[in-house]
Amino acid sequence: MAATKKSFFVGLKEYGLITLGVLCYALAWIIFLLPNNLVGGGVTGVSSIIQYASGGLIKVGYSYFAINLVLLVIGMLTLGKAFGAKTVYAVLVASAAFNFGDSLVPQAVIQSLALDNGKLMCVIMGGMLAGFGIGLTMSQGGSTGGTDIVALVLNKRRGISPGRMILWLDIVIIASSIAVPSYRPDGSLVPFVDKVMVVVYGYILTAVVSITVDGTIAGSRQSVQLFITSKNYEQIADTIAGQFHRGVTVLSGQGWFSKEDAHVLMVLTRKVDLNPLLRCIKSIDSNAFVSVSTVTGVYGKGFEAIKTPPEGGKRGGKKGSKNLKS
Repeated sequence: MAATKKSFFVGLKEYGLITLGVLCYALAWIIFLLPNNLVGGGVTGVSSIIQYASGGLIKVGYSYFAINLVLLVIGMLTLGKAFGAKTVYAVLVASAAFNFGDSLVPQAVIQSLALDNGKLMCVIMGGMLAGFGIGLTMSQGGSTGGTDIVALVLNKRRGISPGRMILWLDIVIIASSIAVPSYRPDGSLVPFVDKVMVVVYGYILTAVVSITVDGTIAGSRQSVQLFITSKNYEQIADTIAGQFHRGVTVLSGQGWFSKEDAHVLMVLTRKVDLNPLLRCIKSIDSNAFVSVSTVTGVYGKGFEAIKTPPEGGKRGGKKGSKNLKS
């Protein structure tokens, strides 16, 4: 019963963060990008091109959802049903937000935050907000759809940075916008020179999104290593294993100053769990000695999966060794 309750709250937290991430992503487009006729990458970029070309008749939400149907099938087959469920949810929320968000966000807010600040500032602010939304959604095992799915598939198979993969895919999509007619919200045709600038802004936007995505994902997955010395080491170890569900390794040692036997606990956990863990240790033994350090990578159950190199890399390595010996 306790395990079921915990699983429910974990799932509720994940879907809550996914919802927040998707709404941030949609608001970035609704407030900063679409009012300025700006183009980004991914399926949303393609959908924005369609909206501009149709004079606003085909909203972003409709084409965004339709294109994602095909990519969702690919994501489910590669990344599992859990990924598919979370991403379907994210795509539905994003589609609804794109279709109804522009009527919910006051025009005065869009005017003051976006239109009055110029396109470059909108690119920066919109890119940071969109990148944060994508990264937050990815950190919970979901995706905002589109090229995010492609990036996550390649990240799982090849260990390629999601932000870097999104960057290269988006370059082609943004460049293609220059060949498609584009109309402003007032119905006027966007001149060719302005479309060239839109492409430039689009590349700046993609760079901002890419950096923010990687930073958000890295921050949510950062891990720490603790060494804990305490006379109440057994109680602390039981609490960490029972409440925080983290493995604990007991190391035997000797205090050189006191010449007494000592037991040191080694624990690896997520950085977000550090403060609750420290409070727990203090409540058991306020005199406990704790050393905390940041680790660059933790692989195994409860952390990251070990990424194996592609077969071509293995063959290349063997060939290089053979040549070296000869």
